[in-house]
This record gives sequence, C-alpha cells and structure tokens, in this order.
Amino acid sequence: MANKDELALCLRMLEHQGIIDYNGHASIRCDAGMLINVGSSQRSRLTADDICLIDLDGNLIEGKGKPPLEFHLHAGIYKARPDVGAIVHAHPQWSTYLTMTGHDYSPVFAQGTLVHPVPVLDTPDSINSPEMSAKLGAVMIDRPAALMKSHGAVTVGADIAEAFVLITYLEENARRQYMALQIGTPYAFSAAEIEAARTKLYTPSLFSRTWDHFAAKLEDA
Repeated sequence: MANKDELALCLRMLEHQGIIDYNGHASIRCDAGMLINVGSSQRSRLTADDICLIDLDGNLIEGKGKPPLEFHLHAGIYKARPDVGAIVHAHPQWSTYLTMTGHDYSPVFAQGTLVHPVPVLDTPDSINSPEMSAKLGAVMIDRPAALMKSHGAVTVGADIAEAFVLITYLEENARRQYMALQIGTPYAFSAAEIEAARTKLYTPSLFSRTWDHFAAKLEDA
C-alpha cells in the first residue's frame, strides 16, 4: 500500500473508532519532510488526495491544501527523534478524561502496558509553534506516547501501523481504567507483568494483526 493510501486509511480507522474527531492528524516521515493530512480534510472520508507533502518547516511541497496548524508537533518530534517514522495526534475521549481530573495513566490491561508510563504535558494549549513543540518534546523525551492535559494524546512509531496501534491501545486502556474507577480501584500491572506483556505484545506482527482487525471493521461498516 502506498504511503498516502496507508495514512488515509489510518485516519479513517481512527475516526471510525472515535479516537480522532474533525481535528486529528497523522503523518509519515519521508525524505523531503513528511506526509500529513490537509487540515481542512473530512477525516471520515479522507483519501490519498487529502494528504499533502511538506518540509519540516511547514512549507507545502505537494498537495491540494494546507497542513494542520499543529504540524509543528510532528516537525519537532521528527527533528529530535530519528527513531520515529510516523506520528498520530488525536483528541480521544477516555484518556483526556484522565488528564482533566488529574488521574495518572495506569496499565490496567496487557496492551495498555506498551505505552506506560505516559508523561503529561501540563497545558491544554495547541502545539502550533516550535516553542510548544519543544515543550512537548521535553516532556515526551524518548517515550512512545504522551498526553496533553484536557487536550489529547500523541503516539509515535517506527511506521504508521505502530503509531496507530499504540494510540488505539492507549485509549482502550484509558477507557477500561475510567470504567473500573466507577466501581472501585483498578488493578495495575506490576513491573514484572508489564515487562512480560511488552515482550509478548510489542511486535510488528501483532501490530499488523491489530491494524488488519480495524481495517476489516471499517470495511464492514
């Protein structure tokens, strides 16, 4: 699958799950800079035509529209982290509830351990400048995910499938944590259990299986 088609599918899957809304965005690193969805695009119907190519300073190289205002989030991470090949930024419901109320993200199911611990940027401000991107980078450091207080979440991966799967796992863990908090204190995985889960689950083959699962659900919808 071509990178533009893959990126468009990622965004449609995230919208179908309710992880992104009309403002979410994702990107894939490339030699010239990054592929990213056009800011004005309709996420639920997004196609390869809604993907633009920009350099890491936000200059449009190819495409039919402008990048989202928060392209700085992606550019800052790519500049600082050569290990990152793709990024997802979204405004998911359940994990944002946690940051709204001061609850730390707790690993309450196996897949949720893959991003733990999840640092939190202590501001709801948009990441729409190099300065804000630097603040996020200082919090995120080398982690695969971060939360922004009362704002959203970001995940990174070697490729777009990994970034997609990690934000899916993060949000499902947050949903389970939130629901468990309604009836008691959720069980949190121990350090040994976290390590065992990561060893078993942090693999490209399982990321691919998860991607295929949600792609099939979208096709059947």
